[in-house]
Amino acid sequence: MPDKKFHFKIITPEKIVYENDIDAVYTKGSDGEFGVLYDHTPFMSGLDIGVTKVEIDGNFEYISTIGGAFQFKNNEAVILTEAAERGQDIDITRAENAKQRAEARLGNANVEQDIKRANLALTKAMVRLKAAGKRH
Repeated sequence: MPDKKFHFKIITPEKIVYENDIDAVYTKGSDGEFGVLYDHTPFMSGLDIGVTKVEIDGNFEYISTIGGAFQFKNNEAVILTEAAERGQDIDITRAENAKQRAEARLGNANVEQDIKRANLALTKAMVRLKAAGKRH
């Protein structure tokens, strides 16, 4: 059977967080979750905060992605995002502490802006923990 892999990169303003030839990618778009396989129709999508799942030869890797854009064309996929972190690189203690701080801020927030910021911080922390928890 011919190799049905496509090239995939996750890029932040600071660096390339991930780059490899993969079998499939699954991520969270602004309109819901989607997956892409080799020879998918070209498209672009805005991304929500979520976990991007990469499949290579039946193995999975999980990467937290904090919004951005996804593009697929000519069997190349790219995510441009403000922040991304491979699950294996996430400091779980730091992420747990960030989650606890965000929950505490939510409990004390009295202005709508404070509530929005605390909810965003909580969502980011939970996504990082979810990506880290998918380690094998």
